[in-house]
Amino acid sequence: MGEDRRLAAVVALAQAMAAAHGSHEAWRAAALGACHALGGTFAALSVWERELGRLRVLANVGERTAGEAEFPEDESYPVHQFPEITEFLHERWAGGGEPDAWVETAAGPAAGDRPGYVHERVAALRRRGRGCCVVAPIVLHGRAWGELYVARPAGAPVFGRADADFATVLASVVAAGISQTERLEEARRLAYTDALTGLANRRAVDGRLDEAVEQHRLDGSVVSLVVCDLNGLKRVNDTLGHAVGDRLLERFGSVLSLCGAMLPGALAARLGGDEFCLLAVGPPAADVVAAAGELCRRAAELELGEGVACGVASTGDPIGPVRSGRRLFRLADAAQYRAKAVRAAGPVVAGREGPDDPVVRLADEPPPKNADRGERRRFRGRRG
Repeated sequence: MGEDRRLAAVVALAQAMAAAHGSHEAWRAAALGACHALGGTFAALSVWERELGRLRVLANVGERTAGEAEFPEDESYPVHQFPEITEFLHERWAGGGEPDAWVETAAGPAAGDRPGYVHERVAALRRRGRGCCVVAPIVLHGRAWGELYVARPAGAPVFGRADADFATVLASVVAAGISQTERLEEARRLAYTDALTGLANRRAVDGRLDEAVEQHRLDGSVVSLVVCDLNGLKRVNDTLGHAVGDRLLERFGSVLSLCGAMLPGALAARLGGDEFCLLAVGPPAADVVAAAGELCRRAAELELGEGVACGVASTGDPIGPVRSGRRLFRLADAAQYRAKAVRAAGPVVAGREGPDDPVVRLADEPPPKNADRGERRRFRGRRG
């Protein structure tokens, strides 16, 4: 490949990674770009997981063989199978060397490259019908992050030293792309995460709820919302201090997350202040009410606070048509308001009647005449 073509390949790789939406697209773009640039037929991107002592494959592209999924869930290799990684991490590079790429062949190390390694990587080449590979370490923030691996089939021209040098350049471009992707994902995470509890925030709930209601409109999926207020937070803040109040919020957040795990795929969120919610798509309304009941029970057992007021609204109950996330929120909020007004020990459910399921007033209706001024102001502030 001429210099102009290699430069074009580097630019194409950088552009593809910059255009990626999320980690998986970035991993795939990195592997595909390197595979094309080096004239390979297969490429993989792997990350070194220090705490587990293994190299985990993130993406496989090109001519894959049995067991090589595009985005594998559990393809990993103990680092002890790759002695060159230890050398790179702890001896050669740490001693001032450069993190250069190297070539290996199914027949053993290529001439002029690191001698003495006839190990799992070579055996894998033979097992998968590949003739050679070039391996380029990826360095991120001054530390070894993982590796880029590109292979050619048996019978194809063997990678040379110039290919290894070019792979080192490509690995640097990939490192820059991964760094950008990580920064963007961290920014997205912060934008949709409550800083104190680590749960989702209101912005995340609004986006997910809109998607859920659209799914309900298309295929009838049950969408349920549990809205709850943590009772007694103001008293804790006033008497024990805001640091203790924050601890109460964190503990309740953990309880909410635990109960949310009862509902596959549920989103647990802090809406702000003492307000929290669970959003579930798919589980029957009865399962959601059961999870809300467990939430009330566990909240009542917290050392601080005074339990929780909990309201539930589900398209699986007779609440009328739900064409927007706002309507479901208003119904759940009205149920929660009723739970607080009657000091219910369990959840109040929109659309249900009975001693355990008090009738829920719609959010469009005014608050009770006997509500105090603070409750009236609070209710008006919630209306959609």
